[in-house]
Amino acid sequence: MPDEPILPIDDPLLKQPSEAVTRFDADLRALAQRMFEVMDRADGAGLAAVQIGVSKRLVVMDVRDGSDERHRLALVNPEVLSASDKTVRGVEGCLSMPDYGIPVDRAARVRVRYHDLDGQPHETDADGEFAVCLQHEIDHTNGVLFTDRVSRLRRDKARKFFARVRRDYERGGATA
Repeated sequence: MPDEPILPIDDPLLKQPSEAVTRFDADLRALAQRMFEVMDRADGAGLAAVQIGVSKRLVVMDVRDGSDERHRLALVNPEVLSASDKTVRGVEGCLSMPDYGIPVDRAARVRVRYHDLDGQPHETDADGEFAVCLQHEIDHTNGVLFTDRVSRLRRDKARKFFARVRRDYERGGATA
């Protein structure tokens, strides 16, 4: 956990909305590249800039949709425009809380607006893992955690798990 630059789930920065990106430049592209490297090294499906301590509305992901089409992309200032009434429940994890999954209800389909790294606007319709990942990462940019989307009982159980992992790590022991 500490060898990675990923903030832990209890870091207060993760509970704050991120700032909109206004400059589409080499620094933004370098940040996205670094995020892809961190996400890939951690074997993740998505990562928000805030998770590495940068409070910007930027997310990267590498996931498949309901048709098994791969989506590896960086989304700047993403926002959900619409979400289906139909929901899906799946076990969701987060790179800020490794090795723990929680059943979360998400919209089965979403329409998302975002900009690419050059500032060009796009809209996309998503389903499957792509829709779930979009919602999870956009939540991060809004200061919402996946544990905020579950019952108090599940949230408390997750907090206890993370507290145990943190204690074990600080003692130099196992992490799960």
